[in-house]
Amino acid sequence: MKQPTIDIVTLGCSKNLVDTERLMFMLEASGYKCEHNPAHPRGETAIINTCGFIGDAKEESINTILAFAQRKTEGKAPKLKRLYVMGCLSERYMKELTAEIKEVDGWFGKFDYTGIAALLPNLKTENLCPAEDSRRRKLTTPRHYAYLKISEGCNRMCSYCAIPLITGRHTSRPMDEIVDEAKWLASKGVKELNVIAQDLSSYGTDLCHRHLLPELVERLAGVEGISWIRLHYAYPTDFPDELLDVMARHSNVCKYLDIALQHCTDNMLGLMRRHITRAEQDSLIRRIRDKVPGICLRTTLMVGHPGETEQDFEELLQWVRRMRFERMGAFAYSEEEGTYAQRHYKDNVPEQVKQERLGRLMEVQQEIAYEMMQAQTGTTAKVIIDSEDSAYYIGRTEYDSPEVDCEVLIKKDPGKPKCRKGEFYNVHITRAEAFDLYATL
Repeated sequence: MKQPTIDIVTLGCSKNLVDTERLMFMLEASGYKCEHNPAHPRGETAIINTCGFIGDAKEESINTILAFAQRKTEGKAPKLKRLYVMGCLSERYMKELTAEIKEVDGWFGKFDYTGIAALLPNLKTENLCPAEDSRRRKLTTPRHYAYLKISEGCNRMCSYCAIPLITGRHTSRPMDEIVDEAKWLASKGVKELNVIAQDLSSYGTDLCHRHLLPELVERLAGVEGISWIRLHYAYPTDFPDELLDVMARHSNVCKYLDIALQHCTDNMLGLMRRHITRAEQDSLIRRIRDKVPGICLRTTLMVGHPGETEQDFEELLQWVRRMRFERMGAFAYSEEEGTYAQRHYKDNVPEQVKQERLGRLMEVQQEIAYEMMQAQTGTTAKVIIDSEDSAYYIGRTEYDSPEVDCEVLIKKDPGKPKCRKGEFYNVHITRAEAFDLYATL
């Protein structure tokens, strides 16, 4: 009997991807074949895991749902019979979406994996694992790396952010459970753990009223088989400084920290409700760099938030030039329903000004990134191989997270041994561009 196929599309962040992997395990354990992000969907059932963070993400989610709805309506072979939607967008706008898009057979919240699975024919109920049993995942990433989600939700309530409205209060997973999952991932061949949460800095504070992230990373560093541990989405306010000692002490904890700072002026940090001052934020950056020499700081900044003056923006440009972040992304403010900013501020920065500021900010960062990359020419680096094409093996250093950061392109040489996916190699950097390095073994 032919396996029924389910096409699953994941939109948004790596935290959504982990949710998809849990759902896929349930489905495949019941005899379904799951195709993740298929280029050409062909299954009779489709599930879309949506993102609802900002305007662009919501638009992408809606367009994806409508494309599958159209396929279902047209009825062309292969016919789509069932269409389900889950995730952040569905969690936040379920009532409105249910009324507007009738082709969808079921709308489910961010964490309702079992709700979707229970509607499918021939599902084995014993495979409906609880959401916290996250070891039961079907990994969609390359075998050598995986994402490790340590908490859900956020208590910070920044003015612009809808995440607490979608995910709820910050909830940490038990430490023993996380470490067990890391050991399980290592047993499956995972060498690189990308530790993720909406707010890493708060890990443990809801369990025992103290910061447990340093202790957790210490224990993860002791898991046999894990060569790289990378930390994503720390928050600057109440940052656990003990973490820096752990990072400096363990060679398998990458010198990499993803910490969203958003802005630099006291005016904007106040309006954004970040609960930190410019002086405190700058002091934190200095401590991080002093305690973990050579660290790669990745941050995200926002332009065009209500109340941002031209002076605020010019100060931001100068600050970025001085701080010289190794990795930086930026986005323009978009008003989100239900947030503090939407309820209390007027969106008073014109869209054209937002986009102009965004472009200028990224131009500055591109210059910085280019200079930093050029400085690596002639050096050696340790890389892990993710993939290959006809001319290059494609890898990353410890300073580069999958999908979002720089790549190292290693020229293939018939006279040298082939590189294997998921293995580490030492390379010589021969050339640099703004966001990529070129190298030889």
